[in-house]
Amino acid sequence: MAGHDINYLAVAGPLAALGRFGENPTPPANILADFSGGGMICVLGILMALIEREKSGQGQVIDAAMIDGAAYLSTFVVKMNQSNLWNDSRGKNLLDTGAHFYETYKTKDGKFMAIGAIEPKFYRTLVTLLNLSATETLPTNNQFDKNQWPAMKLKFAKIFAQKTQAEWTALLTGTDACATPVLEWREVIRSQHYIDRWENRSNEGDKRSNVDFMKWSPPPAPILSRTPARRPDGFKSDPDIGEHTVEVLKEYGISIHQISSLQRDGVIGVAKEISQKSRL
Repeated sequence: MAGHDINYLAVAGPLAALGRFGENPTPPANILADFSGGGMICVLGILMALIEREKSGQGQVIDAAMIDGAAYLSTFVVKMNQSNLWNDSRGKNLLDTGAHFYETYKTKDGKFMAIGAIEPKFYRTLVTLLNLSATETLPTNNQFDKNQWPAMKLKFAKIFAQKTQAEWTALLTGTDACATPVLEWREVIRSQHYIDRWENRSNEGDKRSNVDFMKWSPPPAPILSRTPARRPDGFKSDPDIGEHTVEVLKEYGISIHQISSLQRDGVIGVAKEISQKSRL
């Protein structure tokens, strides 16, 4: 039976919990089952098996199913549900956009701010910076009163629509309001966080002024203190998609004529500049 990330999430349970109230379940691209529940859990299993082999001297089969991994990563939500702290209605819980203090809001310029002020002390900071007193915010003075959440979301939405994302970022950055701008990919590579974390660790090809988004990938994580991941010397950027297709196929003994035929028939893809060379 064929399937993809959305199908694995559907039968594993997480998909039913993802999405806004009154709307269809929303798949998180193919991040949760494919890469997290599949790839990362598989890597964890490989590392566990390697460590165990050092003790026993024996190998073993690693059964890493994406459905199992996706369900395992959702343990927190399962336990919250079992504790009556999470119900089956999407978009009405603490961490699924049900709460006004864990939500995204559109700004005056059509961009967004992300708010995650869960703890009362962080919530008080947010409320203060939004110029809302505790009595104005919640009549019961209780941020966790779910009956107040819908009205408060409307109030927060109105407030955030009064300033641009840049204005909110300037006001809230450096505070404990748990508020951050929602960045597009092209904004990430020029963000202060990226600069602080990676500019001093990367080669010249990764310097902020030189970054070409079309040749960029998120840096490897985690960062190891003694043997951090580094690109080979002289490797200035990510390869184009299909850039080395011809070289790899030639190493396997496939002729240029065959490669050109495969490309022409849509079997393989190669970078434009190499596509031209392959015709020589």
